[in-house]
Order: sequence, then C-alpha cells, then structure tokens
Amino acid sequence: MTKIRGLETAAEGTGISRPLSENVNLLGALLGQVIERQAGPDMLDLVEELRLLCRRALHEQDEAPRREAESRIGELDDATLRWLLQAFSAFFHLVNQAEKREILRINRERSQAGTRPESIDEAVGRLHAEGLPLETVVDLIRRLDIQPTLTAHPTEARRHSILQKQRRIVELLELLRRPDVTRDEVEATGDALYGEIALLVATDDVRAEPPGVADEIEQGLYFLRGSIRDVASAIHRDVERALEHHYGSVVDVPVFLRWRSWIGSDRDGNPNVTPAITRHALARYRQTALEMHLDELHELREELSISERLTTLPPALREHLNALGDDPADAHAYRREPYRRLITAMEHRLRHLLDPGVDAQTDPAAGHDAEDRYDARAYIADLEVIRSALAESGFGELARHGRLGRMLVLARTFGFCTAALDVRQHSRVHEDTVAALLAAAGVESDYASLDEPARAALLERELHNARPLLSPGTDLPDVARDMLETFVLIRDARMQDPDCIGSYIVSMTHSVSDMLEPMLIAKEAGLLRSRDGGFDSALDFVPLFETIDDLASAHTRMAELFTNATYRMQLAARDGFQEIMLGYSDSNKDGGYWMANWALHRAQARLGTVCREHDVDFRLFHGRGGTVGRGGGRANLAIAAMPRAAHNGRLRVTEQGEVISFRYALPGLAHRHTEQLVSAQLLATARADAARAVANDDEGDADAWSLMDEIAAASMKAYRELIDADSFWPWYIGATPIEQISRLPIASRPVSRKNAAEVAFDDLRAIPWVFAWTQTRYIVPGWYGVGCALTDALRAGREGMLRRLYSDWPFFTAVVNNAQREMARARLDIAEK
Repeated sequence: MTKIRGLETAAEGTGISRPLSENVNLLGALLGQVIERQAGPDMLDLVEELRLLCRRALHEQDEAPRREAESRIGELDDATLRWLLQAFSAFFHLVNQAEKREILRINRERSQAGTRPESIDEAVGRLHAEGLPLETVVDLIRRLDIQPTLTAHPTEARRHSILQKQRRIVELLELLRRPDVTRDEVEATGDALYGEIALLVATDDVRAEPPGVADEIEQGLYFLRGSIRDVASAIHRDVERALEHHYGSVVDVPVFLRWRSWIGSDRDGNPNVTPAITRHALARYRQTALEMHLDELHELREELSISERLTTLPPALREHLNALGDDPADAHAYRREPYRRLITAMEHRLRHLLDPGVDAQTDPAAGHDAEDRYDARAYIADLEVIRSALAESGFGELARHGRLGRMLVLARTFGFCTAALDVRQHSRVHEDTVAALLAAAGVESDYASLDEPARAALLERELHNARPLLSPGTDLPDVARDMLETFVLIRDARMQDPDCIGSYIVSMTHSVSDMLEPMLIAKEAGLLRSRDGGFDSALDFVPLFETIDDLASAHTRMAELFTNATYRMQLAARDGFQEIMLGYSDSNKDGGYWMANWALHRAQARLGTVCREHDVDFRLFHGRGGTVGRGGGRANLAIAAMPRAAHNGRLRVTEQGEVISFRYALPGLAHRHTEQLVSAQLLATARADAARAVANDDEGDADAWSLMDEIAAASMKAYRELIDADSFWPWYIGATPIEQISRLPIASRPVSRKNAAEVAFDDLRAIPWVFAWTQTRYIVPGWYGVGCALTDALRAGREGMLRRLYSDWPFFTAVVNNAQREMARARLDIAEK
C-alpha cells in the first residue's frame, strides 16, 4: 500500500476485510500523529499503552491486563484523563467512519456484480420469477405508501460540527481508495485527512448549552435538503429501471415515498415546543422546500437552452406562455428560448413566495391573480407542461431521465413544505383542556369526575352542537389557552398549505374519550364542523398505544371507535382512513424485551384484522427507536417479521435522533437504508396478498401463539421482579449515569415529564432509561428475562417447537437474533465494576 504522510498502514490479520483494516490503521496512525503534535509524545505513549492493555484483555480473556489498565488510569490527574477521553472518543469516531466507508464499498461491489441483496431490483426480479404479471406488480407499487418520520428525540448527542467532519473524513477515504488516484492526490488527501482529524480532536463532542428546538429543526433540515433529497429521486429511478429491466416496460411510477417530521411540533412532555416554535418550524420547512426547488430550476434553466428557431414550439407550451402575461424583466434575454422564459417565470413566483414583503397573489411577475394561488400543485402543473412539450418535440428521453424527471419527483415528494409536520400531545393535556372549556362555557363544572360513558356521551353532544363553547375574550387556564392556540395554528397553517400538517397524535390513548377530546378542541378552533348529518374534518386523529395493557386492548379500543356513530363521521370525512401508532420504547420499559415484542406483534395482527372487519383503510405507524431495547434493529427484517394482517402497502416508521445521522449522513447509506425499506415492503405486501387470496391470513398457529404467550408472560415476570424490587431504584440511580444524563446539554426535551428532583421510574422517559443501561454495558432492555422464559419452555419439552419456529417464523427469528446480539454486546464483567 502507498505510504501516506510517511505511514505504513498495511492490513492486519484482525478478522475484518483488508480495506477496512487498512482504513482503520491509517486513521489510527494519523490520530497518533495528531496526539503527539497536540499533547506530546508522552500522551501518545500512554494512549498506546492503554490501547494494547485493553486489546490483550479482550483477546486473551485475561484479567491481569485489565487490572493493570485500571491501576494505570487510577494514577492519572484530571487533565490527563480528559485528554485520554478525547483521544479514545476521536478514535471510535474514526472507526465508525471507516465502517461506513466499508458499507459503501461492499454495496458498490455487489452492484457491480449485479448481486446486491435486498435491493429494489432484486425484489422486482423475485416477483417476476414467481410469475406475477406486470399489471400486478405495478398495482403493488401504486399501493405503496412509505413515510419515514424524523424525530428530535433522542437528540443526536454529537454536534453538527462533529457530524460534518465525520462526513468529510468518509469522503476523503473514498477519494483515497479510487483506483485511478494519483500520487499527488494521495499526498493532498493524506494532509486533508490529518487536518480533519486534528480539528476533530480539538472540537468539543458535546454542546456547551442544550440545543433549542430551533437548533433541532435545523439539524433535521440538514438531512432533508441533503441526502434525503437525493435519495428520493434515486429510489424512484430504481423502481422504474427495475420494471424496465425485468418486464421490458416503461412505467410512469407514482411517488410512494415521503418524509414527515415531529421536529418542532412534538409537544408531548416538551414545554419548549410552543405554538410560536411550531410556526417557526413550518416557515423553515416551507422556506427550505422553496429554496430546494429554486436550486433545481436554476440548473434546469441552464440545461434547457432549446431554441424555437431550431425546434418546433408545441402549441400547448405557446398557450401556457401566453397565459402567464408579462414576462419578468430578466426573461427578455430568452425571447427565442421558450423553456427558459417559462422557467424564469416559475423562479419569480417562488421568490415571491419566499419574500414576505411581496404579495405573490397580486404582483404581475408572479403570474397569478388573487384567485389563482401559486402552490405546489400549480408548480407541478408547470413542470408537466415542460415535460409534455419536450416529449412532443422529440426530447422524451431527456424529459424522463434528465433533471426534469428528478424535479417532478422532488416536487411530488416534498411539495412546498419539505416534510409534513405531525403534532403530538399527551391525552392528559387534552382532558385538562376540555375540562376548562366545558367549565368556562357552563356546560360541565367537573368533567374530570365523570366516568368514561358519561364523558363520551357529553363529548358527542358537543361535537354535534354547532355553537362554539367560548365567547371572545374568555379567560382560560394556561394549558387550555396553549392547546387552543395550537389548534388555531394548525387551522391557519392548513389554509396556507393543506399538505404542511400531517396527523394529530394522541399519546397514551386509553379510551374513546381520549380521541373525542382533541376532536372537540379542533371543533372550537374551526378544524372540524358538524354539517348535514356528518363532519367536515381537516385532520387525521391518531391514537398512540404504548403500554403493554394498551397494546393488548388496542384492537378492542379501535373497534369501539369504529362502532361509535360520532367517530364514524370523522372516518367518513377522512375517506374511511385511520392511522394507528404503536409505541416500542414505552412498551419495552413497561414489560421488558420479549413481552414488548410479542405485545406489538399481536397488536398489529389484531389491528389489521379489526380494520378490515370494519372496512377501514389503515396505516400502522411504528414508533421504533435506534436500540433493540426501543424497537431498533434492521428495519427491513422488522417489516418482513410483521404479521400478514398488518400488511397493506402502507407504512410509517420513526427515524429517531441518533439513528438519523447514521442512516442519512451519507447519500450511499441513505440509499441503502431506503431501498431496503421499499424492497421489504414490496415483497411483504405481495406475500400478504397471496396469503389472503387463499384465505390464509393467519400468522403461525394456535400452539405457537400460546407458546409465545407463555414465554412473554414468564419473561415479563422476571423483568418486573427486577424493576419492582424495593432496592432497585436506589441501585439504578447509583449504578448508572442517569443523573448525569439528565444534565447533559444534548436535547431540548426533558428526560422526565417531571423535574429532575422528582423523577421516578414511572416518570422517566424510555430513551434515557435505555441510554443509562447502555453506558454501564448491562443493556438490560435488550435481553433481560428472555433466558428465564426460554429455560421454562425447554423444561416443559418445547425444544422441538422452538427449533421449528426459529427456522420458519420470521418474527421469532428476529426476536431471538436481536436478543443474542444485545447479549453479545453486554459486558457484565465490566458492568459489575
């Protein structure tokens, strides 16, 4: 291998690939140069001494090197310890970037060989090989509705500065390993790598102050306007090419992949998310979308230099240009270039929308009068005019595969809002708000004391009553005033752009009244109206089932809603559609690993069945976290493991905090993650359709489900015996860094719905709960209780069934494999220290 900055970085026999080994060694050696330069040769010697001791302890399974390392560290002063922490943190950052580069390398090699598994091309090829006709596959694709949803919790602990340097390091590694790289480029790249590592070591990992919600909004937008923007058009292109490759047909594939966000609108337990913040979020998301489209239009204008003197101008394009009225001043230079004239007019319209000081509805340059608002649909219509004109003029391939095709995908994916915002709030807040509204209106002075039937009956009466509850100027408690302002904000935002608000999510949904309460607040804000025996409703209301008990009864709760005459009107107003969200983190914290996974699987099967029984079109929304203890793991395998009754082509899944920067930091990684989602969803939907066609919509058999019930119950019993023990909570606070985590400046959201001094197990959020276990290397949420439960099953003579389920049932396989990985990651010998 070529020397880089005088370093020999040949691969070692470490059990990893040669390219990965070379990159790890190179980055480690460059880090050594940085440490020596910044902290001196003694510090480098100390780092190397401790690294080798820890390596020996790991590979030789010998306690002596570990005890020697502990003794050596115990002798160090605080300043030296801080440098050690910075050095080893930087090393692990660098190893992670080398691993990312390795993933990209492997995927590229597989693509070159035509053997990349879990790709869209492979999925379409499998369907073709199974004999599915083109019409069936196209119908499957048209039914796909995949919506990854970005959330700010847990906030990415690493600063934006760190993430940028990490991305640059991967890019430099890519350049360094190009087969045609020159010696001069190697030297320049080596110097650049050294510089990035030097800056990384000298940059604080953690912010000096907690990020505000506005900071988190910018973090999300960084990925949306970067790698996500690129992957949206790339995945669409992959689907079209796969159909052409395997079926020989050119198909106009609809956009089925859109992103949503909670960042700036998730109010549950975060007092920092105010109506003013959500207004700011909506404005920033809109601004980002318009700027994105302006960038694309600029490039398209540079590209489409077609002259009307050299090609025929299609009549439809001429009519469209005439309908625009006066050209903007800077379009006169393009009097013989009709496409550029139209594009320039489109650019002016978007700039008018960006400039709050200009009325885009009346300005002549905007090309629209007061009744002709320029929105995403009008923008898409203009792009369609260009595409049709190009096709008619003999430039069909350019229109389909060039920048214009990409722009149409981006316009349909991101609209003028980038990502629709969901608003989420806790059911208890709705209850308090409704109680205040009813009391202020003189309808009911003590709503909180009513039982569930009385609450539901009262709410239904008020939903059908056309008169508002409040008169202007009515004084309300802060919680009710804030909640009402939030719904007014939603109303106003939707008037500007109906696509900018997604769903309204009700955390901790336990009853029918928990869904009717936010509907009543929405009615007061003008988002819902009773009319002609039905409702006009501008919003989807989404229940979130989180605890083990709520998951067990979720299908019953939805059946109660579906048979409630008032809620049926809400469904009718939303075209018979219902979204249902399932919480992975809180269910694990409540019932332990196995019970949470089984409760979620069982809930999905029952919810799919009950929705079909009531003729409700549905979409399940999976609140999955990054770690296995919060529903993490490979998303495509989780999709394959879902019960068939839950598959209908629709899917939402959260992309939470720390996961976003891994999955979307680089375009290649973003593409791989997203193609796996699409591939798995396409194949799973096809399998579910085939099973339903032969009246086989069940997953597993009664004996298997009964065994799962037993294992889940035994696992939860062991888990609850741990966390319910009187001595557990004091031990947990003392043994884990939960107190320190609660003070880390890494998130705008508190670790508890109560203040830090009052926090107890029931109040602690699932995210810091799991994070604290991880820091101590116990990783309890990913495996605890499983061993007890499986031991009981083996003693009961169930080994044969367990083997069969592990071989044949994707759900069982995934749960066991994930637990094994977490147990392998746990270091109990370290944890006990």
